[in-house]
Amino acid sequence: MITRSLIDLVFSASSMERWNDHPHPATFTELGKQAHKMIMAWVIYRYESEVRETPQNWGFLIEGGIFEFLHRVVLTDIKPPVFHKLMQDTNQREKLNAWVADRLEEDLTRLSPDFARRFRAYFAEPEGSSLERKALRAAHYLATKWEFDFVHHWSDSKSMFGIESTRGEISRQINEHRDLRAVDEILAARDLPDRDQGLWGFLSLVGQLGFQKRWAQTPRIPQTSVLGHLLFVAMLSYFVSMEIGSCPRRRYNNFFGGLLHDLPEVLTRDIVSPVKNSVEGLDDLIKRYEKEAMEEKLLPLLPSSWRDEIRYFTEDEFASKIRPKGSPVAVLLPSDLTETQNRDELDPMDGRVIEACDKLAAYIEASHSIRLGLAPQALVDGKKNIYSRFGKSMISGFPMGQLFDYFW
Repeated sequence: MITRSLIDLVFSASSMERWNDHPHPATFTELGKQAHKMIMAWVIYRYESEVRETPQNWGFLIEGGIFEFLHRVVLTDIKPPVFHKLMQDTNQREKLNAWVADRLEEDLTRLSPDFARRFRAYFAEPEGSSLERKALRAAHYLATKWEFDFVHHWSDSKSMFGIESTRGEISRQINEHRDLRAVDEILAARDLPDRDQGLWGFLSLVGQLGFQKRWAQTPRIPQTSVLGHLLFVAMLSYFVSMEIGSCPRRRYNNFFGGLLHDLPEVLTRDIVSPVKNSVEGLDDLIKRYEKEAMEEKLLPLLPSSWRDEIRYFTEDEFASKIRPKGSPVAVLLPSDLTETQNRDELDPMDGRVIEACDKLAAYIEASHSIRLGLAPQALVDGKKNIYSRFGKSMISGFPMGQLFDYFW
C-alpha cells in the first residue's frame, strides 16, 4: 500500500532549497537535483555497461537511486559537507543508516516488506561495490557540479569565503570517478560547440528543465520545476508498478518513462492545458513540433542506438503499449496491459499509469498550495478538473483514486 506519508516525504523535497547559503541565480531544489542525478545515472550506467559488455541490473540502479533519495531527504537538516564527513565514519554511518531505516520502516513495509528489507541491505553494503553504485555516485557529483557552476559564476571568490575550497572538493570527488569512461567523455565535451557536446549537451539541456516553472503564471507554494516534477512522477509510477506486480522491464519503462515524459518541454516550454485546449488542433500541432524539435536538436546528442528508446518514452507517452522484439514500432493498446502482456520480452509500458501519476503530481501541487492559503482560481479549477477525471480511476486493478483522495 502506498501511504500518504511516503508521498508527502517525496514531495517535501520540492521545498528543500539547495545552495541557500550561497548567491545563486535560480532556485535549486533537492527534488530537481535528484531528478537530474537519476537521468545522469541512466546515461552513465547505460554507456558504461555497454562499453564493458556487462549485464545490466536496472532494478538495482533504480531502487538504489530511490533509496539514496529517501535517505537524503530524511537527513536534509545536515549540511552536505557535514553529512559526507559523518558517512566516512563507520560507526556514525551505521547509526545514521539504522535511524533513517527506522524512520521509514512503516511506510516502506506497507508498500512492500521486501522493499523495506532491500532498503536496509543497500546501506549495509560498501558504497563502491558495484557498477550501479558507481554510476549513481558519479551522477550525484556531476549533478552537484552542474548546479555549482552557476553558483560559482555568481560568486566573488574574494568575498565568498570557502567557495574555492568547495569547488576543489567537487572536482576531487568527480576525478575519483574518471575511471568510468562515460564520465571522462562527458567532461571532455563541456567546452565543445553545442552540436558536438553529445552526452554532456543532452544532460545540460535536461538540467535546464530545472529553470522551467510549472503552472506558468499561477502563484503557488511551493513553486515547482518541470525537472523536479519528472522525478516525482517517476517514483509514483514505480510505486504503483510494484503494487500491480509489474515485471522488471515494465518497472524500468514506467520509471524512466515517467522520468523522461516531459523531455520535449526543454525545447518548447511547459504549455499549460487551458492554452493547449483553447484552439482546436493546437495540441496536435504542439506535439508535431515537439517531435520535430526532438529529432533535430536533442536526439542527435545521443548514441543512435539509444534514440528509439527515447522515442518510446516521449511519443504517445500516456498510452499503454508494448514493443515486441522485431516490431519496428510500438504497439499502442486500447486499454490496460493484460497479465499475458506483463512479460519482459514484450517491453511493456503503462502510459496510463504515468498519466495518472502525472495528474496526481499536479493535483498534489494544487492541493498543497490551497491548503497553505494561496489559492488562485486557476489552482482551484485545476484541482477540480483533475479529480473529475482521475478521482475514481482504476488502472490495471489498482485504485488510483485512493491516492487522489489522500489530498482532497
